[in-house]
Amino acid sequence: MENVKQKAEWSKKYSPITGASTIILQLIIYAVLLAPALSAQIARSIPAPDIDVASYILIEQSSGDVLAEKKADERVEPASITKIMTSYVAGQALKEGLISLDDQVVVSTKAWKMGGSKMFIEAGKKVTVDQLLDGIIIQSGNDASVALAEHIAGTEKTFAILMNDYAKKLGMLGSSFSNASGYPDAETYVTARDVAILSRALIRDFPAIYERYSEPDYTFNKIKQPNRNRLLSYDPTVDGIKTGHTEKAGYCLAASANRQGMRLVSVTMGASSDGMRVESSRALLNYGYRFFARERFHSAGEFISEGRVWGGDMESVRIAAATDVVAIIPRGSAESVSSELRLNKPLMAPLEVGQEIGYLALLMDGEEFRRFPLVTLDAVNEGSVISSLWDKANLLFETVFDL
Repeated sequence: MENVKQKAEWSKKYSPITGASTIILQLIIYAVLLAPALSAQIARSIPAPDIDVASYILIEQSSGDVLAEKKADERVEPASITKIMTSYVAGQALKEGLISLDDQVVVSTKAWKMGGSKMFIEAGKKVTVDQLLDGIIIQSGNDASVALAEHIAGTEKTFAILMNDYAKKLGMLGSSFSNASGYPDAETYVTARDVAILSRALIRDFPAIYERYSEPDYTFNKIKQPNRNRLLSYDPTVDGIKTGHTEKAGYCLAASANRQGMRLVSVTMGASSDGMRVESSRALLNYGYRFFARERFHSAGEFISEGRVWGGDMESVRIAAATDVVAIIPRGSAESVSSELRLNKPLMAPLEVGQEIGYLALLMDGEEFRRFPLVTLDAVNEGSVISSLWDKANLLFETVFDL
């Protein structure tokens, strides 16, 4: 692609307009051609919103790319955001067939006595897992969280062991859980980054459970309660996730929106009010969608290039990316992205179809920022004895020559 200077010089040389008109035309050309570059520069230079919360993070769902963060690894009290993990563990139990949505759960006295936000289940009565999930997700019921935890693991204490086990598997390095509801406890804490990791896993692994987070209200025992996530009513692209509040934790919100073919997850911890956590989350999401875009450079399995093969019945093999080559980049900066194929050398036969042989590096202004595995599109068998010896001789020559 020609650069801006070359295009401007071409216009000056061949334009039939002269004098002041030529200057005006050149200015117009510069403005048009420079607009994308300037847009990219602006997107890369604009800082994240200055939000008055204890910590926050903004990530893109499919890649996990972090678009903005503030004290994202600082340990904080999660309050009812804990219930995201409770619903994640429930999703795993449903997936493994340990429980079903139709299971009848007898409510324990412990669950019934739980304070704070409640679903209003009653001790000794039966309620289904399906109903408990709605009570946890929509009504933020502490009583429902304990009842479901006891049904899955026998006791809430054992359930907390499961929570911590899944936290470890997901890479939540700064979190610990001691209960299913988020009730204040010294052994229950999270980081904004870990909540984002958990939220991303819930959306990815259990979409049917995640759908419940968008419900505006739920009625149980003739008591109708609204979803505490008020961001749902302000922004139609938002479909989750969970609020939390205690005096120590402040007002917290994990939110997710899906716009322009891109899903973002924001987590704000320790806001001073419900209104502040809503506005902070809106600011983060709007920032992400305004200044970043999801760009596809190659599709999975799409032919990209060929690689030299040694000792085979073919001299080269077709190469493709094993996955979609997609990256989140500053809006308008796609032309600043280049790629390099970095193959395992030498490529020796035999090779199987789909064999990983290196990676594709994406670079922004010459700096690598993402890698994608490369695989073969063809099978390459070993060549004849003569061709194999010839290739080995050539390979040795090239190796010595490179040195």
